[in-house]
Amino acid sequence: MKVVILAGGFGTRISEESHSKPKPMIEIGEKPMLWHIMKIYSHYGFNDFIICLGYKKEVIIEYFSHYLMNQSHVTFDFRGGNEAIIHRSVAEPWKVTLVDTGLDTLTGGRVKRVADYIQNETFMLTYGDGLASIDINKLVEFHKSHGKLATVTATQPSGRFGILRINDRNVVERFQEKPKGENSWINSGFFVMEPGVLECIEGDHTVLEEEPLEGLARDRELVAYKFDGFWHPMDTLRDKNDLEQLWKTGNAPWKK
Repeated sequence: MKVVILAGGFGTRISEESHSKPKPMIEIGEKPMLWHIMKIYSHYGFNDFIICLGYKKEVIIEYFSHYLMNQSHVTFDFRGGNEAIIHRSVAEPWKVTLVDTGLDTLTGGRVKRVADYIQNETFMLTYGDGLASIDINKLVEFHKSHGKLATVTATQPSGRFGILRINDRNVVERFQEKPKGENSWINSGFFVMEPGVLECIEGDHTVLEEEPLEGLARDRELVAYKFDGFWHPMDTLRDKNDLEQLWKTGNAPWKK
């Protein structure tokens, strides 16, 4: 099953870093977000990736064009015509298809543009800026069990602030630091979709999260996989620092 990753947006909310690179190439522990996401899928045996490029596409192309060499022990023999001998490679068993889906194309349009590479098969889709401790095999099994067109992973994110419960005498009865949203589920990516979903996308200016997913919901063809494990987006510099701290301290729940 192929994995489609949206990696073409401008990343304006983390402009401190995205001015020079696409957001999925911002590093956590000296590895791009994109690498971390791909490692999640690869851990469960899904190694065929289609990456939707746009903003600063050349950064991602450059990264993968040198990936094998950068992960290997190499001898350069300049005496025999600049021969490169790879002694040991620790690169992952990935097949990576990079597709330029346009600079201003919206999320739905990017998915539509890679339809030929999906080849009319069930596929997975996620954003290039979110990490999770999700079991991909369980997600796929859940999708197959209900027979609908699409599955979206639903998560209850932690709040940004602690909450206080105060009685009428101004006494704090409860203090809770950054609780998960009460009865509030959000789209955290990690989709599984049937090829029929592509028919719901008109073109480049279609936002996936609007008419396509809204329409699937109206038709009862979108099912939520409720996930209560770790999930964290990287929308802001604060998010990046939080993820970086988890990685540096050896407490990264998404690490496989």
